[in-house]
Amino acid sequence: MSDLDGTPHGKLSDLASTAGLSLQGASVRRSSSRFCLGVEHGDYNGTELFGVGTDRFIWMAYKANDTGRLRLFSGNFAADGLIDFPLDAIPEPGMDGDSWARFPLGVAWVLKREGYNLTRGMDAVIHGNIPGGGMSRSASLTLNLMLSLAEINGIPLGRDMRTVDLAQAVENDYIGSPCGNLDQIMILFAQAGMGTHYIPSTRSIRHVPLGSEAPDFRIMSLDTGTMRPGLEKSTFSIRVAECRELVGLCKEFGISALAEVQDADLYSKILSKFGTSHPHLCKRLQYLFGAQKRFVEMLGAWQQGDISRVGKIFREDGLGLRDEYEISGRELETMCDIARTVPGVLGERMLGGGDKGASGALVLPESEQALREAVATAYPRSHPAYSDSFAVHSCRMVDGITVLPGRD
Repeated sequence: MSDLDGTPHGKLSDLASTAGLSLQGASVRRSSSRFCLGVEHGDYNGTELFGVGTDRFIWMAYKANDTGRLRLFSGNFAADGLIDFPLDAIPEPGMDGDSWARFPLGVAWVLKREGYNLTRGMDAVIHGNIPGGGMSRSASLTLNLMLSLAEINGIPLGRDMRTVDLAQAVENDYIGSPCGNLDQIMILFAQAGMGTHYIPSTRSIRHVPLGSEAPDFRIMSLDTGTMRPGLEKSTFSIRVAECRELVGLCKEFGISALAEVQDADLYSKILSKFGTSHPHLCKRLQYLFGAQKRFVEMLGAWQQGDISRVGKIFREDGLGLRDEYEISGRELETMCDIARTVPGVLGERMLGGGDKGASGALVLPESEQALREAVATAYPRSHPAYSDSFAVHSCRMVDGITVLPGRD
């Protein structure tokens, strides 16, 4: 292959040959993964969000065809073979099983539903190295497909919230996943060396540079080797429903989202009223209330370059996700427990939807190797079933969406 900054032309060419596709003159779009610094699980609750793009990618070589068909092949799901569907006969939601084909079909379905005219088909091959949970592989794939198919058909989609909404609709309305918009925002707007801050009240983005006093540090993904089912089949969907239930119970308090509970007096009133009858719902609010307080502090620490403080808040959030939001999993917490034993690990917690997938850590560079060795020693002892599939990745902050030079 090539290094992560370039294009894996050889890999993509091999995939095209395997699929029987000619991609001479094709473009290559690269979409990143993401690392959320806060508020994890805040998007569907209305909180502000902050995160960065990271250098685990999906690469797609693509070009228009004149067949009116989607013809795509993924090296990550080679057993599914060539996905080949006519654009004028896209299956309705729920009719295409669990294949990864749901994503390109969902992109075409949403674009057509929104009134966009798809007159040209697309040939594409895809290769990715994003871990299977916690770094937003599905959002990266959806955005890549969405922007590429739109480009081929002359549809003016750009780096704006309209694209976020369309990509989220693919997962919500076609896949059936109850995801929020955190993943799409953090990937679409990511800029190298910058944090992306989303303000839901104005649906606006600002890029926040890391303070000049920041020491060198590593963003680490601790992949447990587990495969999480889709969010629609996981604890994630239960948490979404619980938060909506509590909002419904709180109508008398005039709130439309749990993010609106920021005043200590209102918070106390809700806990007092529902703490006995609905203790599990109150625990979800406890996490979100504390996470929003920490979010303000974390943003300030980021701007000052105080990575030690950012890491401490990241760790505190992880404990809240584990104990109050109860969205983590055994393997995820094993990774966190191991990381906490390593000096120079500034903070760690689970990533993403929960249950399975990857945990994350902020680490001083001199401690990276010690963390790798600790995980390699301790994790297989706790979870021997995943001794051949776990991995540790060191990531950099990168641009979220890039069109790379093709190669004939």
